[in-house]
Amino acid sequence: YTSPLPGTPAEGTNGPQVVEDVSCEFGSSKYYALCGFGGILSCGITHTAVVPLDLVKCRLQVNPDKYKSIGNGFSVTVREDGFRGLAKGWAPTFIGYSMQGLCKFGFYEVFKILYSDLLGEENTYLWRTSLYLAASASAEFFADIALAPMEAVKVRIQTQPGYANTLRECVPKMFAEEGLWAFYKGVVPLWMRQIPYTMMKFACFERTVEMLYKYVVPKPRSECSKPEQLVVTFVAGYIAGVFCAIVSHPADSVVSVLNKEKGSTALQVLKRLGPKGVWKGLVARIIMIGTLTALQWFIYDSVKVYFRLPRPPPPEMPESLKKKLGLTE
Repeated sequence: YTSPLPGTPAEGTNGPQVVEDVSCEFGSSKYYALCGFGGILSCGITHTAVVPLDLVKCRLQVNPDKYKSIGNGFSVTVREDGFRGLAKGWAPTFIGYSMQGLCKFGFYEVFKILYSDLLGEENTYLWRTSLYLAASASAEFFADIALAPMEAVKVRIQTQPGYANTLRECVPKMFAEEGLWAFYKGVVPLWMRQIPYTMMKFACFERTVEMLYKYVVPKPRSECSKPEQLVVTFVAGYIAGVFCAIVSHPADSVVSVLNKEKGSTALQVLKRLGPKGVWKGLVARIIMIGTLTALQWFIYDSVKVYFRLPRPPPPEMPESLKKKLGLTE
């Protein structure tokens, strides 16, 4: 959707405030840079915060005989490595997901405006779900290339005991053994896992926000205070997260097993896990991804609010289209 330019009355001009105080123009390089910064914070912080849960989840998927359940996984890990063991892999997680966040949110905004300009105002409204799907898929394609090396290091540190304990130890060792390819061999499975996940995350979020303002929130967004708007963001983020987790879980199980085993292919792993095996650890992941997605959108939107970035209102049907459809008098 195209936002009203700064200085022009926003939609529903009879409302109290006509022009929002914004710090830069929608779609300017400063706007993209700050969106990227919001992405770094939102993904870097949230993914690092759930490292212990992620560590246990990876171990459950890779070594189900040893780690029976989430609770059991935690207690076994603490018993063997102490509480510090739960933070294993925090550095590659922080660096990798910060890079991924920068690309994911930054490029999403870029592609959304790019594709919207290609479609024109009316088609942007009519095809907005497809626009969200296409923009997020394009952004995630690049984001995963940025994430892959650190993801490979993280899984190695977390699931191969005794291989390496820190980022500084692990990178040279992997490079010496397998060369540069070691860091990128997971990129295709990553795309398989992350692209459907991100498409779901963005499209589902955007449409849920729209629905919440339309059917749940008693007043239009322009009349909601900033904190109220951020609550809507959080709720929509959580709902989107639940769908995300379900859609991407089978691929996630495959990625975890693949990175652990040298020389097996995604298809072999899929066959071996079977239709039931791929859903192992789903509840943990729903809790994790739901909370994660909610927090990511919350942090991202908070950054936008803090830096006074233009935040276009939920999409409304353009006037020209209303006339075509005979909806205006």
